[in-house]
Amino acid sequence: MQQHAVVIGGGIGGLTTAVALHQQGRPVTVLERAASLAPVGAGIGLAPNSQRALDVIGLGDRVRELAAWQGDGGMRTPSGRWLVRLDAAAVAARFGGALVLLHRAALVDLLVSALPEGTVRTGVTASVADPGDDERPAVVALGDGETIEAGLVVAADGIHSAVRRGLFPDHPGPEYSGFTTWRVVVPAPDRPFAPHETWGRGRLWGTQPLKDGRIYAYAMAVAPAGDRAPDDERAELLRHFGDWHDPIPAILAATSPEGMLRHDVHHLITPLPAFHRGRVALLGDAAHAMEPTLAQGGNQAIEDGIVLAHHAAGGLPPSRALAGYTADRLPRTTDIVRKAARAGRLTTMSSRPGVAVRDVLVAAVSRFGPGLVLRGFDGIADWSPPGATYAADRRDLREQRELRGPQDLRGHDVTK
Repeated sequence: MQQHAVVIGGGIGGLTTAVALHQQGRPVTVLERAASLAPVGAGIGLAPNSQRALDVIGLGDRVRELAAWQGDGGMRTPSGRWLVRLDAAAVAARFGGALVLLHRAALVDLLVSALPEGTVRTGVTASVADPGDDERPAVVALGDGETIEAGLVVAADGIHSAVRRGLFPDHPGPEYSGFTTWRVVVPAPDRPFAPHETWGRGRLWGTQPLKDGRIYAYAMAVAPAGDRAPDDERAELLRHFGDWHDPIPAILAATSPEGMLRHDVHHLITPLPAFHRGRVALLGDAAHAMEPTLAQGGNQAIEDGIVLAHHAAGGLPPSRALAGYTADRLPRTTDIVRKAARAGRLTTMSSRPGVAVRDVLVAAVSRFGPGLVLRGFDGIADWSPPGATYAADRRDLREQRELRGPQDLRGHDVTK
C-alpha cells in the first residue's frame, strides 16, 4: 500500500487531488478548517482543459451533465449593445469542448461522493511541522495537538496559505489587483436573456444561468483595497450598475444584501521559486492565485491535482516526483497569472477614451470571426492531462504496474 497522503484544504483543488490519489490506492485524509464543505462563491466556469482533467478520474462527463450554460453568449456594453457574440460550437471547434457553468456546491458534492466516507475531516486546523525529505516522512500538526506522518502533503489552503508562508518565508505573498468583486445567486428574471458579460468604465458585470433555474451574477469594480459600502453592498451595486441594460436591474431588485459576497481580488503576481519543498506540494491559490478575468483559477487547481497525482504515481523518490510536478506546473500557471493580470487591466480600464478604443477594437476583431476572439485562450483551454483518462483505465494500469514494476501513467518504466 502506498504511503498516507494528507490534503490541507477541502476546496475544489484539494478534493480533486484527494480523488486522484485515492484512485491510485493511496490512503488519503483531507483536513478542512471550516466547519463544513459548503462552498463560498456560487458559480464556477469549467473550460475544456479542466473537464479533460476531470476525465482522468472519471468525473468529466458527470460535470458536463450538471452544466446549465454551454458557451452561448457574448460581451456587451452598459447600454446593451453587443460587442461579441459567441456560441458553443465555435468554442468546441477550437478547444475540443464547450465552456460550462455549474454551482460550486454541485462540483464539491460530486468530488466528495468519489471519496470513501471519513476521508474528509472538517473543523480541523492544520500546519506543516516538518516538510520531510526522501528519508523521512512529513509531519502535519493539528490544532488539538495531534500529529500525522505523511508520505505526501498537499497544501491547498488558499491564497493566504500558511503552508506557503512557512515553506517560502521570503516570498512577498499576494498583492492587491486594484479591483473588488461581488457574487450572488438569485431567481431567474421573468424575461429570458442571453448569457453575457458587460464591460464598462472600470466596471464589469456578468449574468449566467445555473442548472436549477437560478442565476449566477458577478461584478467587478476598481476600488481601494479594503473599501466597503457606506450603507450596504446591494446599494453599492445599484450605484455602479443600476442603470445598465436588462436584465441587470431586475437581478439587482431580486438581490438581498445578506446573500451577497464581496471580496477584494489579490493575486500572486510574483511567482514562487517552486511549488514544493520536501514532501509538501502547493496547489491552487496557495501556489498561483490569479485574477478571475480568465475564469481559470478553479480550472488550474483541478489541473494541478491531476498532474500532481500523475507524478506521485510513478514510484520515484518524493524529491524527483515533486520536482516533476513543479516543472510541469510552475511555467504554465505563471504564464496564466500574467495573462489574467493583463486581461484585468483591459476589463477594468477607466479612461473614457481608452474604453471607447477598447470597445471599437473588440467589436472589430469579433467581426473577423470567433477564432480571433477566442485566440486568447489558446494554450489554456486546449490543454490535455498526462496519462490515461477514465478511472477504469487507471485501475488497469495499476494492475499492469504490479506485474511489470514501477511505471508512470504513460506506461514508461521509471526505474531505467
